[in-house]
Amino acid sequence: MRPMRLDMAGFTVFREETTVDFTDADFFALVGPTGSGKSTVLDAICFALYGTVPRWGGTRGLANALAPSATEARVRLVFESAGDRYVATRVVRRDGRGTVKTANAGLQLMPPGFDVTKLDTGLSPEDLGEVVAGTPAEMEQAVLDAVGLPYEQFTSCVVLPQGQFADFLHAKPATRQQILVNLLGLGIYEEVQKKATERAGQAEAKLEAVDKVLGGLADVDDDSLAAARERVDRMRELAGAVAAAVPELERARATAREQTAALAALDAELTVLAGVRPPDGIAELARAVDAAQAEHDAAAGALASARAEAERAEAQLEAAFRAHEEAKAVDQAVALRAHLVDGAPCPVCEQPVPRVPAVPKGSAVTRALAAGKAARAAAEAAKRVVQERDAAARELDRVLLRARAEHDQLGTRLAELDGQLADAATPAALRGALAEHARLRRALEEAAGAVRAGRDAARRARSSLDGAQERLRRAWRDFDTVRDGLARFGPPAADRDDVAAAWAVLAEWAGEQAGRRRADRDGLAAAVDAAEAAAGEVAERIGGLFDAAGLPAPRDAQRDAAVAVERAEAELRRLEERREQAAELREQRAGHEREARVARALAGHLRANNFERWLLAEALDLLVDGASRILRELSGGQYDLVHDKGEFFVVDHHDAGLRRGVRTLSGGETFQASLALALALSEQLAGMSTSAASLESIVLDEGFGTLDAATLDTVAATLENLAARGDRMVGVVTHVPALAERIPVRFEVRKDARTARVERTGL
Repeated sequence: MRPMRLDMAGFTVFREETTVDFTDADFFALVGPTGSGKSTVLDAICFALYGTVPRWGGTRGLANALAPSATEARVRLVFESAGDRYVATRVVRRDGRGTVKTANAGLQLMPPGFDVTKLDTGLSPEDLGEVVAGTPAEMEQAVLDAVGLPYEQFTSCVVLPQGQFADFLHAKPATRQQILVNLLGLGIYEEVQKKATERAGQAEAKLEAVDKVLGGLADVDDDSLAAARERVDRMRELAGAVAAAVPELERARATAREQTAALAALDAELTVLAGVRPPDGIAELARAVDAAQAEHDAAAGALASARAEAERAEAQLEAAFRAHEEAKAVDQAVALRAHLVDGAPCPVCEQPVPRVPAVPKGSAVTRALAAGKAARAAAEAAKRVVQERDAAARELDRVLLRARAEHDQLGTRLAELDGQLADAATPAALRGALAEHARLRRALEEAAGAVRAGRDAARRARSSLDGAQERLRRAWRDFDTVRDGLARFGPPAADRDDVAAAWAVLAEWAGEQAGRRRADRDGLAAAVDAAEAAAGEVAERIGGLFDAAGLPAPRDAQRDAAVAVERAEAELRRLEERREQAAELREQRAGHEREARVARALAGHLRANNFERWLLAEALDLLVDGASRILRELSGGQYDLVHDKGEFFVVDHHDAGLRRGVRTLSGGETFQASLALALALSEQLAGMSTSAASLESIVLDEGFGTLDAATLDTVAATLENLAARGDRMVGVVTHVPALAERIPVRFEVRKDARTARVERTGL
């Protein structure tokens, strides 16, 4: 069956009149958005022929034919089948009570060469040709006669709607057999005889191929099998002997490792102990500390003496100040004269003083004033010296400050000496006091210099002592570091008062320890040599086992022995499998021989009984062979399709040839297998059928959106090759742009708020 033209009005989404002209569309695609009405075009084809649609669920879904709010739906299909052209018409109406019924149904055989474009001129039904069926009841048989397929087979082989693409793949054997019976017909035995002859030739060809394979298995005899079994036994004996020797080897090697590790540890201890030596100059360091301490103590004593001398000078200076005060009292008159002013009254007699007499030379007051100035200068110098010194000198500063304050008060106190002049000392006594004051000033300066020198010496001694003590502390730290490194050996306690003695004791102890260990080393080295020799002997014995077995020296004895066993066993299995293969091939040869003989007998003595079963098996074989070839193309060589007792299986070459039932396939795998069967049906069954069944077209409406790019490309190429033969129409319903763009004729389906429309694009 090949559709030529489809007219729709009021049918589901096609509210308005719509025509789809398939006249020269050998390879077309129905494209458009989801829900636009692409699948409805296929529904209309099925409805025109069989009065129902797969997704309606039988005749009870008849109301689905009407567009919303429409009261009538009309569908007319012009198609060709087996060289004849027909027109099928169905009309559905809704009556006043809302019941939907088929108002008209008919099938007419159109005159040869009828131009379908005349349908647009408004021809009456009588002008369309001979009426083959005029009622819905007559339509069923008339369509079956014209198309050669009942509804179920039509939707499995020609128009494959959504949701039923895999029906033929998943059908029960009896259902699938009935489909093939309807497709084949069984009326012409001449064709059957040809097929029988061809089958005999194929069986004979298989028989010849089996004989060639058997010729290649001639070397699998009893001797080769016996040799293989004997090698397996020898390899197993080798593995057993190696398994027994390996633990001994491992123990010997473990002993050698332990002895070697012990020797290395002993050598490491000797290295550590040999490095224990007193640092150079450790004894001189202790003496240097003692000398620095003595120098520091001497400098501290000298500083204390200088400070005592300064204190004594301070005390004599204070006595000098007192003598100065006494001198001022002795020379009171002269002191008073210092306060007299020409013409002013005398403070004693209150008489005017016409002229103040000059101070006589050698006056004690003059000398006292000079001595006071000198004492103040000495006090200020002493203050500067004492301020630069430590706390002991600060006391001297305070004394000098008091002296300066007392000197500042001399002028005031001179006035108080007037009443004491009668008892004042002589000028000679005053000169002696001044001389003593000068001497004391010099003594104070000398004491201050001694304090400065003592402090400098004390600083130098302190610095020297600090450096020596730091070197001593560093020496103890070095000692402690070395001793801590020997803690695991239990070193003796150290004398913390004498670093040189501590180093000497530690070095002596380390030498004793090293001596003991050197005495043990020779025995331990001999034990290492013995352990390594024992391990070498066992390894040599294992190597001899491999050499005796004809194998190279092992790297990993146990693993290499296991591999040798596996290889020997694998070789034995290979020979046994080849022997089994030879036995199976001999059985196959007998089967092919019987098949060829039967086929030849059938070709020569064709009989009707059991012939249909044989022919169906032949048809199924050819169908599966063709579908398997197509499936290999679609799956990139991963799958073959086979059948066993009427059930379909796929052979997965990516999973070690695993055979899987078709119901275990994924969605994409099911699509590939179903498409392969559908294409094989389209390609092969038409050639095998002897009835009116004519698979002149195939329309696919499922699954393209689930395929990856590579599989989709393979599917598109397969469809292109099928359409390129020119003996059938190939249609595709898809919304995948990559597939639609490769198809020359496209019917674009669009839908607006009122109706759907179909527009042809492409060629």
